[in-house]
Amino acid sequence: MSYAKPPVLNGEAKSDYENYLRTDELLSLQKGPANWLHRDELLFTVVHQVSELWLKLATSEILEAIEKLRSDELRGAQRSLNRTIMCLSRTRDSLELLEMMSPWDYQQVRRALGHGSGFDSPGFNSLRLSIPKLGQEFFRILSEQDLELMQVFKLEHEYEDLYQLAELLLDLDEAVSLWRARHIKVVARTIGIQSVGTQGTPVEALMKLSEFTFFPALWDIRNRITELATQEEKGGS
Repeated sequence: MSYAKPPVLNGEAKSDYENYLRTDELLSLQKGPANWLHRDELLFTVVHQVSELWLKLATSEILEAIEKLRSDELRGAQRSLNRTIMCLSRTRDSLELLEMMSPWDYQQVRRALGHGSGFDSPGFNSLRLSIPKLGQEFFRILSEQDLELMQVFKLEHEYEDLYQLAELLLDLDEAVSLWRARHIKVVARTIGIQSVGTQGTPVEALMKLSEFTFFPALWDIRNRITELATQEEKGGS
């Protein structure tokens, strides 16, 4: 006995699930076996297409967080940032599947990629361009409240929402760095450290990108806190 209800949404699929998610279109976006140079093209394509979707959602949440900060809605921004970080975690975890390809098998897949490169990722590029705006809004709020970053960290209970926001921005920065580092390890494991990518970029050059941070002030404040605490300890001894 079937309890499925007939579809009511526009579309030609047999269910509203398929009509809403447009699964016919979605599942047609990958090559079929007749067009594969290697069977792992499906694995490679799915991982990257899913990553683009996670990054699209991550960027959407960042833009929402920016709008919340512009309205001084700190907790709403925190909720969106938590979602963003979860999206990046899923994107990072999916890279593990790429290591299921042997280095030789990847070379067969690579022939189908042309000059395709992660540098051209719409999802990552939109993420990269939107993240700095979060920092601009955060420091705007501090300036309007006539606060120094050190005050937020020393008196975190007094400025709890700002402190939690600062920590989430750092969590986001760290999530991007961890994703980059994981990606570099996958690339190195797949084509080697001394090789070049599909656009001629040396893997060693990619490794330097993992050192980049979006919010250097939030990292530097740790050094200042340590220095201050050391000075106070010496002064009290």
